[in-house]
Amino acid sequence: MPTTEVPGTRAAPAPSAGESRAKAWGFTGLLMLLYIVNWADKAVFGLVAQPLAEELHLTSSQIGLIGSSFFLTFTVGNLVAGLLNRWMTLKWSLALLAVGWSFAMLPLVVSATFTVLLLSRMLLGFLEGPSGPIIHTALYSWHPREKRGLPSACITACASIAKIAVAPGLAVVVAAYGWRTAFVVLAAAGLVWLVIWLPTWTPGPYGADKAAGAGGATGTADEPAVPWAKVLLSPTFLASALATMSMYALVTVVLTWLPSYFEMGLGYSRVQAGTMFGFPSIASIVVMFGLSWIGDRLIARGATSRVLRGVVPSVALLVCGATMALLPSIGTPAAAVAVVSLGYAFGASIFPLFNAGLAEIVPPRQLASTLGIFMALMSLGGVYGPYLTGWIVDQAANPADGYGRAFQIFGGMVLVGGLAALLGVNPERDAARLRRRS
Repeated sequence: MPTTEVPGTRAAPAPSAGESRAKAWGFTGLLMLLYIVNWADKAVFGLVAQPLAEELHLTSSQIGLIGSSFFLTFTVGNLVAGLLNRWMTLKWSLALLAVGWSFAMLPLVVSATFTVLLLSRMLLGFLEGPSGPIIHTALYSWHPREKRGLPSACITACASIAKIAVAPGLAVVVAAYGWRTAFVVLAAAGLVWLVIWLPTWTPGPYGADKAAGAGGATGTADEPAVPWAKVLLSPTFLASALATMSMYALVTVVLTWLPSYFEMGLGYSRVQAGTMFGFPSIASIVVMFGLSWIGDRLIARGATSRVLRGVVPSVALLVCGATMALLPSIGTPAAAVAVVSLGYAFGASIFPLFNAGLAEIVPPRQLASTLGIFMALMSLGGVYGPYLTGWIVDQAANPADGYGRAFQIFGGMVLVGGLAALLGVNPERDAARLRRRS
């Protein structure tokens, strides 16, 4: 592919045939809207946990079990991403998932029982599982390697946007109209997105399909597939998976329990707790976009992926883990909110960096499957995180002690994951080894 030279920098690829940066960012925004709905579907359970507990007479352990069951089927769903990507185009696979999410929200509105709650959340988890890998595959089809950090951060930021912009509104809806209305609103949102998506989406010039159709415009159309054993056993894949799994456990604890922690542990009102749900996410957006924006520019100027997509996220995880470990020693509610927000901000910034790093070590045709397996391993953290937190809270002398101890434990796990990533993640080394032409 032709390159353009900038004095004092590494050569940057010229725009690929069919590329439009305005269109690329337009589709990035459309994918972000879908992921915001995705994360709002997850976040609504944390917002209604206490109303549901009161109406259905649930213990903290039962609430945690439901949260963990969601992520159990979410993990299985991630493994379906590669198959779905082979069976259907990106356009129709994401359309099918959006419809499924909407209908999975409705059974609980009709019949509110523990069994219906458990099964509907498990169904939603399975249907949301494939979305992350497929959305990232769609995203990367419109952005070249050296420009993927910032758009990846935009997709990851949707979790924060859902909690900042959507969760407070849902908290008001729950307080004014009941928790059922929040589920109906989210079901409708997915269908509205579908009306915009179907007539507009087209795959970008950096996807596997377009590369093949363009006769190798991206330079990877004839690149052979890498054996799966080599991909899955590469240090970058293994260390990234361990690091993100430990952080994802903390993310799911925040998603399931943070409003309850603010209300039952720190003494804030239900509406205050729902509104404050977005505080950690506001901080994480600032950190994540800052790191990703700087990282893309440094890579374009010759910095290594080892530093930007290995060392930087590892240090962020170490900061997160150390901060969470301090939480039980903090007695002031406002200070506890600040500590949780700061730690979460650094930890949540790592996901787009590791995703972009993995995209470097495999050919485009294997990206959806690789990210599907990777995100399935990552989401294993959600299988044990919410339930373990509920059990710890039930065993504690009071909710404040229980939540503080839980955050400390998960902070320790994040420290281990950060150390593993610091030692193992090196996309350039593993890309050279795995993608060497025979």
